[in-house]
Amino acid sequence: MPGRVNALTSKARLNSTPPDRLSQSQETFMSSSLAIRRWWTIMPIVFITYSLAYLDRANYGFAAAAGINQDLGISKGLSSLIGALFFLGYFFFQIPGAIYAERKSVKKLVFWSLVLWGGCAALTGVVSNIPSLMVIRFVLGVVEAAVMPAMLIFISNWFTRRERSRANTFLILGNPVTVLWMSVVSGYLVHSFGWRHMFIAEGVPAIVWAVCWWFIVKDKPEQVTWLSDADKKQLADTLRAEQAAIKPMRNYGEAFRSPAVIKLCAQYFCWSIGVYGFVLWLPSILKNSSSLGMVETGWLSALPYLAATIAMLAASWASDKLNNRRAFVWPFLLIGAAAFAGSYALGSTHFWMSYALLVIAGAAMYAPYGPFFAIVPELLPKNVAGGAMALINSMGALGSFVGSYVVGYLNGATGSPSASYVFMSVALIAAVVLTLAVKPQPMQTPALATPLQGK
Repeated sequence: MPGRVNALTSKARLNSTPPDRLSQSQETFMSSSLAIRRWWTIMPIVFITYSLAYLDRANYGFAAAAGINQDLGISKGLSSLIGALFFLGYFFFQIPGAIYAERKSVKKLVFWSLVLWGGCAALTGVVSNIPSLMVIRFVLGVVEAAVMPAMLIFISNWFTRRERSRANTFLILGNPVTVLWMSVVSGYLVHSFGWRHMFIAEGVPAIVWAVCWWFIVKDKPEQVTWLSDADKKQLADTLRAEQAAIKPMRNYGEAFRSPAVIKLCAQYFCWSIGVYGFVLWLPSILKNSSSLGMVETGWLSALPYLAATIAMLAASWASDKLNNRRAFVWPFLLIGAAAFAGSYALGSTHFWMSYALLVIAGAAMYAPYGPFFAIVPELLPKNVAGGAMALINSMGALGSFVGSYVVGYLNGATGSPSASYVFMSVALIAAVVLTLAVKPQPMQTPALATPLQGK
């Protein structure tokens, strides 16, 4: 029987639809009313959910700039560790969360995550000692750990290969767009009410959204009532056809040992050093490098994320259009590394020029997210793709811990962000090299299983 299955699979691949015909059928799918309904129904939910997650993990940088260290008696070295503790909790619980989401329910997992992380974020505003703050930051990482892989699994249930880079981007846009408005709002909240009220005000929305999520979300297309039976079959057949073209893997162990996954893990580790060193400590870097107040610091902290939003949309659109992933990852990371190096060379004596390069670095580091997370579902079958994405994301969490801790430590120890810029630049160059080392295989959809031809 296995020999017969392999023979049929090989025959199907030999009779693959030419790329131009496949593209036309998929473009028809994406322009149909089915595609429009999915984008307008699913993506706002995905975007809001990840936005709230990112809000409650990134606002610690504003508390650090606004005096939480002085109020609780936190040293500079310990402040770096506390800011980074989130990522240790985030690291350890990625894969268990992804396995539950893949085998059980994204809906239930994300609901409880929303409730718990909103509560942890709000509790940060009432802490009175260092140990409780450390526990809350770690637990916040634990309860948010499953959100990213769960949402990537959710997207893979609803969107086809040629849509996935853009769908991933709309998910991850919750990151820069949230920091964009959070930088301004947090600056005003801290200035007007203090860091405690900021944490409470920004933790409550996740709990409110959990109720909305429970009533409006379904795990799979076949469970919803707003799609017809024909639409459900059309989508299911297209996704099934894509899976038929991917080399099967027995289990997670085989997937985790594959060279591509190992390289992507290392790449995302290095990339995340730059991203989260930048995100968590940008407000402190700007405030310490100038005489600006918290409101002005908030506005300046927001601009890199506006540029990042534009860059992400452009990169994901081009990646889907050209059906190419790597070419929209490594060049941006190289630009980010060069911008950090340039900002280091200018130093704090040329604040505005150095700041302009930080805006470029921020945009360049965020631009490749959509194409990057589209690589894994094109390399691995559905039964292991979710776990592999969780493993890669967990290594990113470890890189985030290293980045946020080391950048915070270097800023405090040297009294200048210059050493941090060098550190983040080197990490991004390593990510460029590792990206180029990954050789994704092009996926062909068998003609025998392509339901959308001629539509």
